[in-house]
Formats: sequence, C-alpha cells, structure tokens
Amino acid sequence: MPSQQEIELQAAAFRRLQKHLMEDRTDVQNIDMMNLAGFCRNCLSRWYQEAAAEQGIDMGKEEARELFYGMTMAEWKANYQTDASDAQKTAFETAFAQNVGKG
Repeated sequence: MPSQQEIELQAAAFRRLQKHLMEDRTDVQNIDMMNLAGFCRNCLSRWYQEAAAEQGIDMGKEEARELFYGMTMAEWKANYQTDASDAQKTAFETAFAQNVGKG
C-alpha cells in the first residue's frame, strides 16, 4: 500500500496534468490525444468518476466532466474544440475500440 506521502505526490502530479491539459494546452484536441495516446480528457474524467464510485461517491458522467474540465462540456466544446477530419474520426474509432471499448 502506498504511503500517505506517495498518495499526496500522485495527487499533485494528477492536478498538474489536469492544469496542463485544461489551461496550458487547450489547443490539443481530445481526438488527437485518443488517437496518439489511447486516452483523452474524457477518459481522465471517467477515471475520476470511477474512483469516486470506488469510494462510494455517486457521481454522474457530466458532473465528473465538469469537475475535471472546470466548465461544462458545452462550454469546453464552444471554446476549444475544433472539427475533426475524416481521417481523425476513422483513427478514433480504432483507438476507442482498443482502449475504451475493450472494458
């Protein structure tokens, strides 16, 4: 079992990753992250929701996304999301099936 210090360091690293994605690199599209890395901001918010459930905390998908994004999904899309190309969409189908759809 990790020590309290290790848990705190992991939490700090997660918060920094969240800040990086939500403030520093809003230009990086979720579809590109999924296609290249096999996860995206939505995955991170889903993992947040799953961790809450493991702790007995009831949290819906939209609530988890808003907590992670710091705004509603509609606001994020309006401010930062760009249209995906057909090639990006095709690659996403494969990446999603390999990384998300397998569970």
